[in-house]
Amino acid sequence: MKALIFAAGKGERMRPLTETRPKALLEVRGLPLIGWHLRALKRAGIDEIVVNTGWLGAQLPEALGDGGNYGVHIHWSHEPSEPLETGGGMRQALALLGADPFIATNADIHCDYDYARLPLSPTGLAHLVLVDNPEHHPLGDFVLAAGRLTLCGSPRLTFSGIGVYRPELVAHLPPGRYGLAPILREAIDLGMVSGEHHRGQWSDVGTPERLAALNRESR
Repeated sequence: MKALIFAAGKGERMRPLTETRPKALLEVRGLPLIGWHLRALKRAGIDEIVVNTGWLGAQLPEALGDGGNYGVHIHWSHEPSEPLETGGGMRQALALLGADPFIATNADIHCDYDYARLPLSPTGLAHLVLVDNPEHHPLGDFVLAAGRLTLCGSPRLTFSGIGVYRPELVAHLPPGRYGLAPILREAIDLGMVSGEHHRGQWSDVGTPERLAALNRESR
């Protein structure tokens, strides 16, 4: 199984820290955010990893090279300076990911989820990891019932940014710039997305304040 790490975003909410550095290279306990994912994926036996780049994207290969320092092999999916968003980025990366299901994760989260828990082959088009709703996202995203995701009902949970996907989720779409969220909602509405609830540590490192708080908690 391969993995895709989304690292192309501009990190606009993280300014001014991201004016000169991609958000994926901001550090927690002296290690870049993306480095935590590379380590966790390696522990789970995933060593073929695609990373998409966009904003200040040249810095990522300069910092990570081919991934050898993490024991993985990185394939780079370079996007324009105006990133393709998650849907378009995943669609472009399919050429590097192949025809089998793959893991995808956002670079700008920090968590203790064990990637080895993910199914190798989801029963539908995707399998998403959900977490308790953080203070900045109190209404959540989806409902988890009997292992399947739905759009209606309660209680709602928040999508962690971690999942397993079949290429068929986006392979039929044209190349371009679009988000993944509406594609997932359509698949959920069709009953084609399973899920699980991660109750461990998780943080959406979306602002300088959250990054600082995470570093304080990690001491």
